[in-house]
Amino acid sequence: MRQPRRRGQPEPENHDRWLVSYADFITLLFAFFVVMFASSQADKGRQQQVSDSIKRALENDHLVAKIAGILGGTPDDKGKGNAQWKGPGGSQAELRPTLERLMVELKKEVSDGSMQVQMTQRGLVVSLRQAGFFPSGDDGVYETALPSIEKVAKSVQNLPNPIRLEGHTDSIPIQTDRFRSNWDLSAARAISVMALMQERYGVARDRMAVMGYADTVPLMKNETEEGRARNRRVDIVILNAASAQQEPGAK
Repeated sequence: MRQPRRRGQPEPENHDRWLVSYADFITLLFAFFVVMFASSQADKGRQQQVSDSIKRALENDHLVAKIAGILGGTPDDKGKGNAQWKGPGGSQAELRPTLERLMVELKKEVSDGSMQVQMTQRGLVVSLRQAGFFPSGDDGVYETALPSIEKVAKSVQNLPNPIRLEGHTDSIPIQTDRFRSNWDLSAARAISVMALMQERYGVARDRMAVMGYADTVPLMKNETEEGRARNRRVDIVILNAASAQQEPGAK
């Protein structure tokens, strides 16, 4: 039987108080990883739903501001005074309208395999496969391919996003009077596409940059002709906001 506490006797110390802080920490840690997972997904609507759910679950404990601080967001106190968590920018969804437009306008090219359009972590990538755009071992663009490049140029002309023209080759070495290696060839093809987009279709030159990767970033193994054909390409990469922040000269 518990003995009654005598008058003047100090209250016994509660050794379980640490559990309250520990539980808060575990809750915050769980919310942090859930938000980070949601931020990595391409579906902006789903990301917002997860963010809103976590906010509603935790705002009574005033943990929303803590999560926002961890992830680099800021509470927005405008409106009715309810804090709205704003997570990191640069979602892939910002380029989704352009993706959908290009999928319609380039339907024929995508269908016949001369082009590929896809969303990646970096942004929107339009791949021009060598067979449909360049003669073997050369950087001159086929006249018949110009309308396809024009469609891309017009779709990105009014976007603020930086554009990267990235040339790729297969692993078969090349050495000609003009191209000493696949490095030269991959860069030259990227430059040809950049020049067309600027000079013929009016895309601002200060938005674009050129990279030549030779055979160092293959899509498929180079052991088969199919693999080599897939690897010979020029990628037009429209960077999303997050990727643009990592570029040299980004403000």
